[in-house]
Amino acid sequence: MFSPKRPWLLVPLALLVALGVAGHRLVGDLPPATPANLAAARPSTLIFDRHGRLLYEVVGDQGKHTPLAFEQIPSVCWQATVAVEDNRFFHHIGVDPLAIARAAYTNWRHGAILSGASTITQQLARNTLMTPAERHQPTLRRKLREAWLAWQIELRYTKEEILAYYLNQVYYGNFAYGLEAAAHAYFGKSARELNLAECSLLAGLLQNPAAYNPLLNLEAARYRQATVLNLMVQSGYITRRDAELALAETLRFAATPFPIAAPHFVSYVESRLEALLATGAEPPDLSGLRVYTTLDLSWQQEAERSVVRRLEELRRQKDAPADRRVDNAAVVVLDPADGAIRVMVGSPDYFNRAIDGAVNAALALRQPGSALKPFVYAAAMDPQRAAAAGRRPLTAATVLADVRTVFITAEGEPYVPENYDRRWHGPVSVRTALASSYNTPAVKVLSEIGVDALVDQARRLGITTFRADGLGPDAARPYGLALALGGGEVSLLELTAAYAALANGGYRVQPYAVERVEDAAGRVVWRASPGLGRSAEPALDPRIAYLITDILSDDDARAPAFGRGSVLSLRRPAAVKTGTTTDWRDNWTVGYTPDLAVGVWVGNADNTPMLGVSGVAGAGPIWRDVMEAVHSQIPPRPFVQPPGLVRSEVCIDSGLLPTTWCSRRRAELFLPGTEPKAFDTVYRPMTVDVCANALPRPDTPPGCLAERVFRVYPPELQEWAVANGVPQPPGAAAEVAWSGTTTAAPGQSQTAAPVAALTLTSPDPGGVYRLSPHLPTEVQQLRLAVPAYGPWQRVTFYVNSQAVGAAAAPPFEVWWPLQRGSHLISAVAQDASGREVAAPPIWIEVR
Repeated sequence: MFSPKRPWLLVPLALLVALGVAGHRLVGDLPPATPANLAAARPSTLIFDRHGRLLYEVVGDQGKHTPLAFEQIPSVCWQATVAVEDNRFFHHIGVDPLAIARAAYTNWRHGAILSGASTITQQLARNTLMTPAERHQPTLRRKLREAWLAWQIELRYTKEEILAYYLNQVYYGNFAYGLEAAAHAYFGKSARELNLAECSLLAGLLQNPAAYNPLLNLEAARYRQATVLNLMVQSGYITRRDAELALAETLRFAATPFPIAAPHFVSYVESRLEALLATGAEPPDLSGLRVYTTLDLSWQQEAERSVVRRLEELRRQKDAPADRRVDNAAVVVLDPADGAIRVMVGSPDYFNRAIDGAVNAALALRQPGSALKPFVYAAAMDPQRAAAAGRRPLTAATVLADVRTVFITAEGEPYVPENYDRRWHGPVSVRTALASSYNTPAVKVLSEIGVDALVDQARRLGITTFRADGLGPDAARPYGLALALGGGEVSLLELTAAYAALANGGYRVQPYAVERVEDAAGRVVWRASPGLGRSAEPALDPRIAYLITDILSDDDARAPAFGRGSVLSLRRPAAVKTGTTTDWRDNWTVGYTPDLAVGVWVGNADNTPMLGVSGVAGAGPIWRDVMEAVHSQIPPRPFVQPPGLVRSEVCIDSGLLPTTWCSRRRAELFLPGTEPKAFDTVYRPMTVDVCANALPRPDTPPGCLAERVFRVYPPELQEWAVANGVPQPPGAAAEVAWSGTTTAAPGQSQTAAPVAALTLTSPDPGGVYRLSPHLPTEVQQLRLAVPAYGPWQRVTFYVNSQAVGAAAAPPFEVWWPLQRGSHLISAVAQDASGREVAAPPIWIEVR
């Protein structure tokens, strides 16, 4: 009892009163940890399209599924959760001092909040007993109130009951609250049926559901799953062998059917909402929102119908292989003005488990085939890049040799690209090579400009999957020349965005899906700023963007490969490019008008080859359907040519100014300063002895003399010209054509003729050959050869500097008996005047 003689007793009494008052002020307004409060449902979130049509209503926590009792939860599910979220769960009373100390040290060391210390009980308290406004406040007051609630929960419930409450309400992403909802959202089954592989993947989502969503980023999800399994091993819940088997298991993703429109897009929106609304380390509360998106539901439904119909047609084609599988397709439509996503189809059936229907193929990384070629040529046309590299920029008229060409890879192996039609097309302009998607010219151009230039150009236009250091996805080796033919990996969304940049004049666009977000009271909590997705400065010279567009919209230029009036031709100006991987696993069609960019991918989610389905046959019809549907109410309009381009007539066979004799001409566009100044050297007028099919002699009868115009190509094209029936100068006339100057047209200055060169056409550089023990040695020979048609009188072949044979007439070849070892192959040719030309030597190996 208090006595005036002991006034010091007032101090502790005052402290107790003060603490009581402070404690009441701190936690007095918090709700009790009753079962009803711990299981309270969140308000619904509504997702709308751009016109206010409902796509999906996200019903709070238990709106769809019955809560699970602890006994109904697979043990591997709660074990995985404890291992990754709170491995000392069974050893603390709601707050873990060791975890707090560890997190504090980690955050202090890195100078940022990288690690939290919230226990499972604290997370349960925060998510169910605190208001949305308070949940993510980074304050000491919030932490103390959260700790108090966690302690109250621990006093009232068993650890098993706490785990059940937690697993019934925690957020797994994809708008799935609770384990039962997550099981249905990701695997199309009840939580009671989940196995170790599935439970470990779901447990990995809790830390960052958007980043680890397997439907959007399977690689990241599997990496996180491996972390969870490793922690389960460390906690003693499973063996190392159990973890290895679970990680090796193939997971099938699908959702239990429920009412939803544009499901892949809605899932994508959810992942973007977390990034848009995040205010701290914890995921934001996505309940009770009104989300207005960029999607056009009518266009979306048209695209979905086309995908289903066209895939069925491919499977039922009369000439289709019996074992052909074409199960999947994806479609993206973007507004090139700002990157707004108007359509996103991720598969033909979101709920089809057999085809991994819930996986969003619009975001999956696949090889793009030839769909990357426009960016190869765009980089090669850039005058600034060309000047920095000390070369001339390519133009649409530049002539490239589409003939068999051997390239050496970074590993020293020979690489010989082939065209889709397995034919060589000889001299082709850049315009024709790109529009008709010829492979060898594209690889030649990439070899000239370097892989780094393509990677840089692609990254500038928004393809982020190419590493800036030039290394491939595994970072073990650099991209090679096959990158020109789609050797890297891209997503359909990013590839379509890169094409959208060509459509808008070279400005990079960042695709976006959300226009604005409102809370339940109608207050705007986030709004897209005008021009959100468009870069302020062009990522590509607008003139080059237009040149690429002009080529890709040229039906005549693509006619050699696709024919006129193909599925790629629309009733309005449209630029388009196809892509097909060499193993038939992926095919693409991506194109655009001034108003919209549309990308289509067709393939199988498990990478099974489609057997004979090309980009124009597989993705092309879907692309055409979607383009016609989304433009049905948009008047056609042309692509607008930017200022700063000049037009000049060229001779198609050389890309130079036409002479009197050039019979194939066209007007072409150029950047100023890149137009040709020299005259054509391919068309050559010659007086010949038509009776003897030779050059005229002094005694040649006048009646045998006639003037003929020949197309005389450089040495690398001579063999192609003869093989394809292009008339060549008779006999020694070819030597004349390549040893002097060509006669110019009247009033035009003469132009020096190209100098003859020599190359080895066989064997391939870096080739590896094996002697067979089952064949006689004398029949195991290697062909040594140079172009069969050239101004040579004699060609001598050398192996390791020793002459092994000579040829005095076409075909210029000899056969050399194989010998084990590394060998240097070379050749020296002699023309009629006795001049010698040596071919660059090559190395081969015989084993």
